[in-house]
Amino acid sequence: MALNLQTFKTRTLTAIVFVVIMLGGLLINQWTFLVLFSVIHYGCWIEYQKLIALIDNDYKNISPFHKYGIRLLGFGFMLWVTTDAFKIGDVALYEIGWWLLIVMLIALPIMEIVVSRQFNLKNLGYSFLGLLYISISLGLLLNIRCGPAGSKDSLFFGQEFMLVVGEVICLMIIASLWINDTMAYIVGSLIGKTPFSSISPKKTWEGTIGGAILAVAAVTLTNYFINDAFISALCISSITVVFGIMGDLFESKLKRLANVKDSGSIMPGHGGFLDRFDSLLFASPFVWLYVRLFM
Repeated sequence: MALNLQTFKTRTLTAIVFVVIMLGGLLINQWTFLVLFSVIHYGCWIEYQKLIALIDNDYKNISPFHKYGIRLLGFGFMLWVTTDAFKIGDVALYEIGWWLLIVMLIALPIMEIVVSRQFNLKNLGYSFLGLLYISISLGLLLNIRCGPAGSKDSLFFGQEFMLVVGEVICLMIIASLWINDTMAYIVGSLIGKTPFSSISPKKTWEGTIGGAILAVAAVTLTNYFINDAFISALCISSITVVFGIMGDLFESKLKRLANVKDSGSIMPGHGGFLDRFDSLLFASPFVWLYVRLFM
C-alpha cells in the first residue's frame, strides 16, 4: 500500500490541532480532563446511536427520552466514579453522579412504558451495549485520572500526588495509542503487504506489528528514563496497544454493518469521535483493571 502524501498531510494537520486540544485537556488540571472527556462522551454517543440506527432501522424509533436519557445515565456513571478530587464547594461530583444514576435508572423504564408505550428489549440492549462501550470505558479512564489508589489512599499520599500519578498513567495510555496509530499507518503504507483482517482490509500485519512494537518501546523507554517505571510502563503500554487494536476492529465492524466509511466527520482525515477514540474505549477498562490490581 503506497503512502498517499495528500492523505498523510491532511491527517497530520488535523492531528496537530487535535493534539493541542487533547494536551490542554489532559495537562491543565483534572477539571479540563473532565470537560474534555465529557465532550468526547457526548460525541461518541451521538455517533454510536446513528450507527446502530443504520444497522437496525428499529432503533430509529426510540423515544427522545430514551435517546437522551441513556446518555445522561452514562454521564451519571462518569461522575459517580470520580473521587474527592472533583468537588464544587462541599459537594462532590460522585454524589451528583449517584443521584443522576438512580433517577435515570428509575425514570427510563417508566417513561418507556407509561409515556412512550415502548419497551423494546432489543433497543434497550443496543443502548446497554453503548453504556458498556462508551460510558463505562470513559468513566474508568476518569477514575484512573483521579489516581491509581482512589480517594482512600489519597488521605495518606496526598490528593495532589495521586492526581499527578493518575495524569501520568493517562498520558501513557494516550501516547501508546497515538504512537501505535501513527506508526502503524506509516509502516503499513511503506512495507505493508499482508491484510490484517477482512473487517479492516486497509490494515496490514506489518503495519500492526510494527506500530505496536514501536509504541510499546517508545512509551516504556521514555518512562524508564524519566520515572524509572519500566515494568508498569511496559504493562500499561502493552495492554493499551493490544486492546486498542481490538477496539479499532470492533468499531470497523460496526461501520461495516452500517455501511459507512467513517462514524462522523468532525476531524478531516480521521473521521468522527468513534473513529478517533475507538481504541481508547476498549483499552481503558483493561488498563484500569491492571492499575487497580497491581498498582
